[in-house]
Amino acid sequence: MGSLIKLIDSAYGLFVRAASACQSPLLLAVRLYWGWQFWQSGWGKLHDIPKVVDYFTSLGVPFPSLNAPFIAVLEAVGGILLVLGLGSRLIALPLFIDMVVAFAVGDREALGSIISDPDKFYAAAPYTFLFASLLILVFGPGKFSLDALIDRYRKKLQPILSEAKN
Repeated sequence: MGSLIKLIDSAYGLFVRAASACQSPLLLAVRLYWGWQFWQSGWGKLHDIPKVVDYFTSLGVPFPSLNAPFIAVLEAVGGILLVLGLGSRLIALPLFIDMVVAFAVGDREALGSIISDPDKFYAAAPYTFLFASLLILVFGPGKFSLDALIDRYRKKLQPILSEAKN
């Protein structure tokens, strides 16, 4: 009986290590795909700001002529930063807020149906953008990112900087 428990424990440990090894590749895929989608969305808005201003005006967004270019730049630059994995968590927060506002202002019916009709909520355009932003905000960009590279470099420099202070 003890050897069966050890076998199950070993198998489970192997499974957990294998699943954990997929974390960074998954985060890379999310960043690349949804970063590109954010960039395309922002770039498209930047090339037709008057249309975005009109749309924001129709939704009752305050200061649409200021918010339209702000959101366009946020999504375009934010998308590039996600693709690169640079400042990922920092940019994921405003992108997440952007998508919450997109739900609240542009797709209230879908947001209101989060409990009563989740399919409507999941099918709304902002949902996957919101989920991708939340995923990067919570779990970070993963090992395959400029953030991880900078972090490794900072850790190597830390002992050198500590010695320089003394």
